[in-house]
Amino acid sequence: MKAIVLQENREFKLETVEIPLPESHQIQVRIMASGFNPIDYQMTENGSERKLIHSPILGREFSGIVTAVGAEVTRLKIGDSVFCGSGSMGSNGTYAEYICVPENIAVMKPQNISFEAAAGIPSAGLTALQAFKRMNASVANSIVITGAAGGVGNIFIKLLIAKGFTNFVVTAGNEESITSLLHLGVKQDQIINYKKDDIYETALALNKKQKFDIAVDLVGNQVAEIAAQLLKINGVYVDVTNFSTAEARGILFSKGATIHNISNYAYGIEKQYDYYKNGLTELSHLLENELISPPNISIVGELDTETVTKALTILRENKTGGRKLIMQINKK
Repeated sequence: MKAIVLQENREFKLETVEIPLPESHQIQVRIMASGFNPIDYQMTENGSERKLIHSPILGREFSGIVTAVGAEVTRLKIGDSVFCGSGSMGSNGTYAEYICVPENIAVMKPQNISFEAAAGIPSAGLTALQAFKRMNASVANSIVITGAAGGVGNIFIKLLIAKGFTNFVVTAGNEESITSLLHLGVKQDQIINYKKDDIYETALALNKKQKFDIAVDLVGNQVAEIAAQLLKINGVYVDVTNFSTAEARGILFSKGATIHNISNYAYGIEKQYDYYKNGLTELSHLLENELISPPNISIVGELDTETVTKALTILRENKTGGRKLIMQINKK
């Protein structure tokens, strides 16, 4: 099969490698589309994310068609259309024509969406769903959300609106992101343009000069400090970034905040496959019943090094414009 392989010099190269064969509990999938995530470029740099590389073929989510099954597979069969957040649990990453993954982390693709749209759901969708559930909010709670127009924010906002939440404000940094939020159903007076307005003062003004019950941080770094300052005493802080600062952590400690660090990775390490199956099944149900819509996607290209390099550059420069970046790998 063809695959994009990360070289020792950190460049990508299109190579021909062996098609992986499924183990007894695995399915083999012909990948139709693969999603790009910020962690993809972070793994090529010198930071802590490099430890997540389990294969020189990167990529952590996909959609495709089952082409072979292991002896112990009972739920899925050859010909099924599936989508999956493979993380580090596959035979290789998803910048490839085939992958083998445990049956219990894949679910049937929603019939009413394309393979390309489905490939953009697992990572952001599972993260957003976990954040939504763990914050354990009521519709009366006030919520401030930073960086709401990104991949996780897009689905998180859709979950909020689908569940009847209206008492929230969000931040965004450009007109394209603001437009994408308005299309989701966020009202203009719920959006703070951080390029024009002071986040702290504007958020307080929008919340009747009260601190917030819940802060959901999708940005990190200095923005995490502002989110922490906006939280009330004993409030709930949801950290999706792993980029909080010492200052932010100090503020949260002094406020006695409950902190939820959101990670899909932990479930893969512990082989708690039901987390993936149950979460994707729930998201699939919401999508099929049109309670939420799939993310807006941008198809960057087909399986080649130019596509990967372009997509990772867009992610690194934070220029997605609220769209999920997708690579088309196979066509029916």
